[in-house]
Amino acid sequence: MAVGVSCTEASTPEGMRLYAVGDIHGRHDLLAAMHARLMEEILHDRPADWRIIYLGDYVDRGSNSRGVLEYLANLRESDPRVIALAGNHDVGFLDFLSNPDPFGLFSCHGGFETALSYGVEIDLTSREAMEPGHAALVRAVPQRHRALLATLPYSVSFGDFFFCHAGIRPGVPLEDQTPDDLTWIRRAFHAHEGLHPKLIVHGHTPVRAPEICSNRINLDTGAWHTGRLTALKMEGREKVLIEAAC
Repeated sequence: MAVGVSCTEASTPEGMRLYAVGDIHGRHDLLAAMHARLMEEILHDRPADWRIIYLGDYVDRGSNSRGVLEYLANLRESDPRVIALAGNHDVGFLDFLSNPDPFGLFSCHGGFETALSYGVEIDLTSREAMEPGHAALVRAVPQRHRALLATLPYSVSFGDFFFCHAGIRPGVPLEDQTPDDLTWIRRAFHAHEGLHPKLIVHGHTPVRAPEICSNRINLDTGAWHTGRLTALKMEGREKVLIEAAC
């Protein structure tokens, strides 16, 4: 008999409300709108305890990655109940700052827009061409943004829910999942139909609408180009989707 938790059975700890928010990718406007809406609910309903969990990929592609990181840094400093997890693009940005690669994730998948948000234009056509822009970007990124990126946890769990950016390696205990799988996995995770020890709430793979499966929930609705940022509210066994759009 399979051991695991299904979507319908998954429950939060008693008295705790959870929110999870999908990939942001530089959409500071949607992030601010979503967080304001969630906090309005919390202040109105006054749950005994709560957490807001951002599922990673704060930078690249969208127009205001700098604003997103500044907003999250302020949130995390003001309330430990706001949790920001690491996404592959967040790791890739930090990697680029320390080891610029014209063929890496940052260079090939939206990093140009991230640099522009810091007032820097980078020629990413070759290592030599990008050196001046890289040096300017290193100077432009505040230390608090680097500190935020360097200290993002890869996962967090409450009750029957396990939160991460991309997913998990099926069959591997949750506590033994690698950072690479937690931020990058797709095919093996998506293809697995059996239950996991907990319900996995993730982003990373854009979908037209939130993907609700028996063993996982995908909240990445491609906010940077669709204009729709999706969140999930969990309280007891109740699960409600929330959308910020513009």
